[in-house]
Amino acid sequence: MKTSDFYYDLPQELIAQTPIEKRDTSRLMTLNRATGAMDHRHFYDLPSFLRSGDCLILNDSRVLPARLLGQRLPGGGSCEVLLLTDRGERTWECLVRPGRKMRVGTRLTFGNGELTAEVTGELAGGNRLVRFAYKGIFLEVLERLGKMPLPPYIKAELQDRERYQTVYSKNSGSAAAPTAGLHFTKPLLEQIRAMGIAVGYVTLHVGLGTFRPVKEDNITDHAMHSEYCVIPAETADLINRTRAGGGRCVCVGTTSCRTLEAWAGEDGRLEACGGWTDIYIYPGYRFKVTDALVTNFHLPESTLIMLVSAFAGREQVLAAYREAVRQKYRFFSFGDAMFLY
Repeated sequence: MKTSDFYYDLPQELIAQTPIEKRDTSRLMTLNRATGAMDHRHFYDLPSFLRSGDCLILNDSRVLPARLLGQRLPGGGSCEVLLLTDRGERTWECLVRPGRKMRVGTRLTFGNGELTAEVTGELAGGNRLVRFAYKGIFLEVLERLGKMPLPPYIKAELQDRERYQTVYSKNSGSAAAPTAGLHFTKPLLEQIRAMGIAVGYVTLHVGLGTFRPVKEDNITDHAMHSEYCVIPAETADLINRTRAGGGRCVCVGTTSCRTLEAWAGEDGRLEACGGWTDIYIYPGYRFKVTDALVTNFHLPESTLIMLVSAFAGREQVLAAYREAVRQKYRFFSFGDAMFLY
């Protein structure tokens, strides 16, 4: 199957640059996988598509304000460091700018010296190992000095950085938001629970690899990025009970879906686990545990639109995307949502 098989034409003006004022007033396209029927609703209508006895699985990862702007020492110019992976002992794998001036031994300072760092290694592909020095708790320092690492297609400045967090975010570690969850409000989740729908949580720390384009002509030649994820025992038990009782496992976002599919047994059963996954889902994949999916609209030719196509059929998904363009839905991270069931 070719990467070009997942292309669709998207006008630039449909790429959402800012969050909608009220999270759950975003639009919601629904797609019935069996019939291909589409409907146009709002996200606050999602409960009408859920059933008592279902479970809703959310990714509770929290985005790190991982973009640091500083200066090179001594007396150097400006620099930018984007935290990717915690390597331990105060060392992170990072993207850096300007790369040609950030060689091993380069010293950096941020926030008038509150945070300092040194480049300690260069990795294949150009990433750097950077060791930080600070007083106190690193996450608190980041909260003061860091900026949100918004996707490259968002050019507008984010006024309230909590709008790039879900209302249930808890475990810091993502370099990008699990964006399907951005539409939920606390009252909407309370309404869902009151309907007899259990809510469970997994953690997958979203990496910037989620934005990496597929450059190979054949999709099977693409090397999938790895991300760290955790399924707690109570979530595994909840999903097992739900499906055994005839309820559906409704995954919120491709991140929740990938987490469950990576660790589910062939019979769909789950156990508590954690670790790195590079699961790559494209048409032909047999889903083990995901029965319905809430997701945003994804980039053309991306691994994410391939996952959605595996779940609901490539031709149906592309037809839905073409309809979303005609209906002027808002696309990508701050855009509207789909419910596939």
